[in-house]
Amino acid sequence: MTTVETASPRLPLAVDKLGVLIAAVAAVAAFMPFAAFRANRIVLGEAKGIFAALPGWEATLLVLVLLAGMAIAITKVPTLWRLATSLVVVALLFVAVGQAGTYLTPPGDRIARVSPGGGFWLLVFAFALLAADAITRLKLKPWRRIAVLAAVAAFFAILLASGTLNDLSILREYFNRGETFWREAQTHLELALGSLVAATVAGIPIGILCYRSDALRAPVLNVLNAIQTIPSIALFGLLIAPLAWVAANVPGAALLGVAGVGAAPAMVALFAYSLLPVVANTVVGLQGVPPAADDAARGMGMTDWQRLVQVQFPLAFPVILTGIRIVLVQNIGLATIAALIGGGGFGVFVFQGVTQTAMDLVLLGAVPTVALAFAAAVVLDAAVELVSPREIPRD
Repeated sequence: MTTVETASPRLPLAVDKLGVLIAAVAAVAAFMPFAAFRANRIVLGEAKGIFAALPGWEATLLVLVLLAGMAIAITKVPTLWRLATSLVVVALLFVAVGQAGTYLTPPGDRIARVSPGGGFWLLVFAFALLAADAITRLKLKPWRRIAVLAAVAAFFAILLASGTLNDLSILREYFNRGETFWREAQTHLELALGSLVAATVAGIPIGILCYRSDALRAPVLNVLNAIQTIPSIALFGLLIAPLAWVAANVPGAALLGVAGVGAAPAMVALFAYSLLPVVANTVVGLQGVPPAADDAARGMGMTDWQRLVQVQFPLAFPVILTGIRIVLVQNIGLATIAALIGGGGFGVFVFQGVTQTAMDLVLLGAVPTVALAFAAAVVLDAAVELVSPREIPRD
């Protein structure tokens, strides 16, 4: 009897599907402009690829690192490797674009502008997505996610302090408007946080009333839903006339800062937009309290107030905090529109840049807005997880 030996089948190389997509995006981005050179801040830019924007050896090193990053993304390697690789590639991209600014700017020229190109931003997006996917797969604890955020913030702080990015046009715009930048940053935070605090103070009691009154719940939530459907610019505009009337006819209103334009209508509009997430999440959170916990508290002789404060509200708090997170991220973005009615904030740079056809001035307002919103989302997501009970009895 003849024995036939069969060769063992070769296992195909394990491929990560999302990694293939990320690598494809990165490959396309590598052939797009890495930087753009302009003789001044408003003329059209001259696109520069990686090898035109950087000295030869630096461009070669960047391409090799990008190829390694794409290879890591495609293959199923340990998740920690994916995270480390993505962070290294993103860090190197920012260092490289800073070097491109220095390389492309003629010595002593303070008028020329060098901006990151579309390829740079797409590469950053691709490897940031790889990092986010790795963090999700690692299921990092809240404090570790905050530590990663802090490490990224520290890296950018060191990079900015080192002067590596000083020759980029966005930093040139900042140096020309440094004092104004920090003043508008303070205004932006005051609008976003002030409206959040006001909506939280008012929205949680309204949510409790809606939870306890079926007759009140539907009308209140319908009105707040209707407010959400009004475009932000339209709502800001609608508030100008009534607030101007209040400032002119109500004694002391003008002294308190109430006016038809400026921060007052912006704050009122942001407050109105903030109410629905806070009220709705308060209702949903209280409705989600296990009946067994409420019945046990009632059996212990607790009053309605004691049950609300000591049992219902603590169990509903993670859901309420989720609503607060939604409001903060939303308001950081919406506060940009306040500049249209004189409310200040980072929108001042965005709209100045649009009117002057100076895209780097737009970025000066847009980049910190996005960074603030992202940081707020990460921190409050971690806070929600920290205050959420691991197990909730469901009887």
